[in-house]
Amino acid sequence: MSPSGARRRCDRNTVNEDLSAAYRQCRLLAAEHGRTYYLATRLLPAPQRPAVHALYGFARTVDDVVDADCAGRPGVDRAAAVDLIEQHLDDALAGRAVTDTRSGPVVLALADTVRRYDIPVEYFRAFLDSMRMDIPGSASYRGTYRDMDELRRYMYGSAAVIGLQMLPVLGTTVPVSVAAPHAAALGEAFQLTNFIRDVGEDLDRGRIYLPADDLAAFGVDADLLHHCRRTGTVDPRLRRALAHFTALTRALYRRAEPGLEMLAPRVRPGLRAAFVLYGEILDEVERSGYRVLDRRATVSRRRRVAVALPLLARTLLPPA
Repeated sequence: MSPSGARRRCDRNTVNEDLSAAYRQCRLLAAEHGRTYYLATRLLPAPQRPAVHALYGFARTVDDVVDADCAGRPGVDRAAAVDLIEQHLDDALAGRAVTDTRSGPVVLALADTVRRYDIPVEYFRAFLDSMRMDIPGSASYRGTYRDMDELRRYMYGSAAVIGLQMLPVLGTTVPVSVAAPHAAALGEAFQLTNFIRDVGEDLDRGRIYLPADDLAAFGVDADLLHHCRRTGTVDPRLRRALAHFTALTRALYRRAEPGLEMLAPRVRPGLRAAFVLYGEILDEVERSGYRVLDRRATVSRRRRVAVALPLLARTLLPPA
């Protein structure tokens, strides 16, 4: 082998090692931060898991910049960090080196996933645009939302596109355009579930995602939310409002459910597990009497395993 041929082989090995390490980092992020999500990915066929981890890893990395780093960090700095991640993504997609030790590996895995599955880059730009809406001081910042239409514009980038990103990875038995509305609805259902569960935590960050008009219809405003957060109580007006949002979210789950059968058969159990377990977070919220301002509703590990095991057995059956 010529020296130049040896160098090319060495370069390819280095790229492959870097890419493998990047995917491993994404898998660790999913395992550490997304327990229900990660359990569902374990039910997917092995070839799809790295790509799904890459999608999660990118979203998580951006979310950490927007939220977990917010203590004492000016909004303008966080907005600049999101801009830098977008530049890193552009560089990776163009084949240029990304040396940032934090976002670089995640962006490398994402760029490989985008190319491998031909995922529209516009989905990731929409996601980043919505994340900027969470950063005080950014031009598009929104700490509150007037009505559901306004919130849905935010959720398109923060949630609906997540479902749309997944479709090329998971595969469908129908044209993607047919499955897309159901995938978008599932992303929104998961997002609204989070908003209901995390009202207290979001309030601490200066955000109220549940639309002001809907809250006001039940006599709830920001002052009442802060009072309930401080005292650990649930006002009857807030309980009725949260029951309303829970009903809206369950309607989204119903709209999304037919899409599960449009997915490739081997990936359905994993998505079914996520569908069931995320929906059961709402059950836990209801069982607590809508105590979301002083505690976080979770599905027990025993229940997660009970849902996952029968579905796992289904994945081990030979393809029909």
